[in-house]
Amino acid sequence: MTRRFALAAALALMTAGLAAMSLARPAPAASTYVPFTRAAFERAQAEDRRILVDVYAAWCSTCQAQETVLERLTARADNADLIVFRVDFDTQTEEVRRFRAPRQSTLIAYRGTRMTGILVADTRASEIAALIDTTR
Repeated sequence: MTRRFALAAALALMTAGLAAMSLARPAPAASTYVPFTRAAFERAQAEDRRILVDVYAAWCSTCQAQETVLERLTARADNADLIVFRVDFDTQTEEVRRFRAPRQSTLIAYRGTRMTGILVADTRASEIAALIDTTR
């Protein structure tokens, strides 16, 4: 009985400690990406929104490097109104063709219906930031 009590007390302390640790940590950031649908993209364009289209493939190391940079850049207050649509290179082939994306790891910037720039396979934060700035 004493052994069970000790085990229960240890579990309670551990749970309380984990809960306190999770409260001390900041909440994870909201997802940077919006899954691409033609309707959502056209709605954002009609609203003259700042848009970045990310043609992404999960297996692509360049895409993963771009993702790290994009997460940092989109977390900035001056990019709070930027919408990042992710187009899956492997499954959304019709959209990839519509955007004329030459390959995965293509980033295409828009302000409303006007395309403002494109980057292909570039992972430099300064270049990606400059592309995002074209949407202002």
